[in-house]
Amino acid sequence: MLIEQKQKILNLHYSGIPIEIIANETDLDIAEIKKIIDIEEEKKKKRQDLLHNDSIADFYLDAIVNIDEIIKNAQSRIWKALQVNFEFDVSTDESKKFLEKFIGTKINLVMIHVDLVGSTKLCMTLPVNRLADILRAYAQEMSKLIIAYGGYVLKYVGDAIIGFFLVKSLDKQDLYFPCTNAVNCGMSMIKVVKQGINPILSQYDYPEISVRIGIDVGENAVVQYGWENSLVEVENKSITIKRPITDILGYTISITAKMTSMAKPDQIVIGQFVYESIEEDQKIKFNDLKIRSDIWSYISNSTGKIYKLYGSSSNL
Repeated sequence: MLIEQKQKILNLHYSGIPIEIIANETDLDIAEIKKIIDIEEEKKKKRQDLLHNDSIADFYLDAIVNIDEIIKNAQSRIWKALQVNFEFDVSTDESKKFLEKFIGTKINLVMIHVDLVGSTKLCMTLPVNRLADILRAYAQEMSKLIIAYGGYVLKYVGDAIIGFFLVKSLDKQDLYFPCTNAVNCGMSMIKVVKQGINPILSQYDYPEISVRIGIDVGENAVVQYGWENSLVEVENKSITIKRPITDILGYTISITAKMTSMAKPDQIVIGQFVYESIEEDQKIKFNDLKIRSDIWSYISNSTGKIYKLYGSSSNL
């Protein structure tokens, strides 16, 4: 049976159309239609179980993330990257495996978008091989922080890094930990750039860098774009398997990218839903951004008013 026909059956079913009418519409047996619906319901249950299983992201991770140790390790890795051939050791495999389970569905996520500021100056100053080493080293440090705070690295787009943190639901009690962890992750990123990466770059008389960070939360669609071949080791043999190429689409990932463009260097811009979900000691580090309506005109579905943005202060 074609995927399009299965999707039509499911769309009719979830629209409240009786199975008998679906059978007449599709010229299929009622038993076959019930089987399709039952299989989909079982998949939905497994996805819900996965979403509601306790994970590392369900805890306040800033309490166990040793930022001083991370800065020290970042300095060491950046130093080595500039001394010898650099090998990138962060993978997006965990992100891909996670998203594969949700292809064709919508899930709630906190999105984090990290843009490098200063890459143009680096491009004009450094040879390509040295530039590549610095960019890879920077991307690795930011990626390690996303993982340390319970998130997943989605992809790299130019000098930008996009990650996400799982949210069980958009209820306030389920938003606290992922939003808090994402905001603390952004703050740690700025510290690592300022105290870990830039001191090493300065010793080589290279231009310093900074980051702009956007964070927002909401619903996203997981989509598949074809397939890719991957080599895996099974009993000391390399075999090729097909894996789906996945990505995230939707309002939240788009709005997060837009928010990032409004941040100043070494600033975090968060959306209203994120701001309302974090503790007061985090909120006081952010100020309401006053933005002209011709630049920012997104309307909140909850309030019917302009969706507010908040920017971090300079003393993070």
